[in-house]
Amino acid sequence: MINEDVDKTEERKFALPVNSENKATELKILSFARPHMRAFHYSWWSFFIAFFIWFSIAPLLPAVRKTLDVSKKDIWTTNIVAVSGDIFCRFLFGAITDKFGARLPMGFVLLAASIPTAMTGLVTNLTGLIFLRLFIGVAGSSFVMCQCWSTRMFDKSIVGVANGLVGGWGNVGGGVTQIVMGTLLFPLFRDVVFKDAEDPETSAWRTVCIIPACVAAITAIVVITTSEDCPDGNYKALKQEGRMVEVSAAASFRGGATDLNTWLLYFQYACCFGVELTMNNFSATYFVEDFGLSVASASAIASIFGFMNIFARGLGGFMSDKCMAKYGMRGRIIWQALTLIAEGCLIFAFASTKNLGVAIFLLTLFSIFVQAAEGSTYGIVPYVNTSAPGAVAGIVGAGGPTGAVLFGLGFRQFAKVKHAYYFMAGIVVASGLSCLFITIKGHRGLLFGKDLPQSSALNVPAPQAAEEDEEDKQ
Repeated sequence: MINEDVDKTEERKFALPVNSENKATELKILSFARPHMRAFHYSWWSFFIAFFIWFSIAPLLPAVRKTLDVSKKDIWTTNIVAVSGDIFCRFLFGAITDKFGARLPMGFVLLAASIPTAMTGLVTNLTGLIFLRLFIGVAGSSFVMCQCWSTRMFDKSIVGVANGLVGGWGNVGGGVTQIVMGTLLFPLFRDVVFKDAEDPETSAWRTVCIIPACVAAITAIVVITTSEDCPDGNYKALKQEGRMVEVSAAASFRGGATDLNTWLLYFQYACCFGVELTMNNFSATYFVEDFGLSVASASAIASIFGFMNIFARGLGGFMSDKCMAKYGMRGRIIWQALTLIAEGCLIFAFASTKNLGVAIFLLTLFSIFVQAAEGSTYGIVPYVNTSAPGAVAGIVGAGGPTGAVLFGLGFRQFAKVKHAYYFMAGIVVASGLSCLFITIKGHRGLLFGKDLPQSSALNVPAPQAAEEDEEDKQ
């Protein structure tokens, strides 16, 4: 999208080594330098906060259900609604990000979602709870901006690990929500702040969500005012200077939507991030109802799933980069298939045990492969359509909440929870097998396609590589 025909009056200097597009070729995690590392840290933190407010009510649902006198099936309906609205938003914001950059949409989403989060305490019936969770669900679309921002800032040689880390650290918000809201803040509000109230439990869940809402609003303002859209600056200024070509959001979406690889990855992401969303909604309740634990204890165990994101999603992206360097695109695809198939097998095992210790162990292992598959998916995404990266990221990202809706319906309809887990596991294994059909242009897939001559791990087309060789000789 950068117009390279326009001469630059001065070369910018960056804190990190960069490629010809000024994308960083190294990650320095402890650095906060603008623009690359600041965007890196803002992207994961923004998604972390978005995840936090998205599921802030999840560990409180046993108390909410008691106050509102609604059924277990009704709670599952609200879980489905909480992720269903996010499907449309992810499709929408992918193309919007290609047009406007990631910074402004990220700030807008956080501000918009913080309002219904702060209004959680006003809910009085099931209808109100459904609409509340629907509007808060817009926060989930921040993932698209998170991944697009990282892709715009980092070279393809490290984009897998960069995307994996920002997505994974953001997803940690799911685990932190369980701990902070269910194990710390809710008991604090119930036992200390409202200990003399007529109904301390109800007063606690009706007020505690104000805290994450305020943090989200503050984060939005900071992100908008103190960061850049891409290495060369903000989209608006670059377009005014003639250094960036105007992109149509509709054309961007078409570019991503017409590639079969986009939809294969959409299905596969439904079977990893969709599983994670389902577990974030249900795992605390599962340990309460099937193992007889308290809300606080169940929330602490359920948080394990989210906390594995500290390293597991980044590990998935890192391994994808390493497999690409050694085996080409086939390496990324094989790694993707292995993570999904292993994930599906572990879901079968987790659902089959009634021993609490074994269940916790399998939950931990199962979550690692779920998140590794997420990181692996977004190691492949930047290669699908380089002219519409936001649209591809948005469509694939929409697979997550789509999967959550599908699996949520399974948990809502199956009489036995074990059967719902088996249903989910079978679909996940099938998604791993669908990797056979991924064929990225210019790269050899598992069944089809071939590598372009002299094509490198950085996805440099052969003609361009040849031109660079000639320049070096001269």
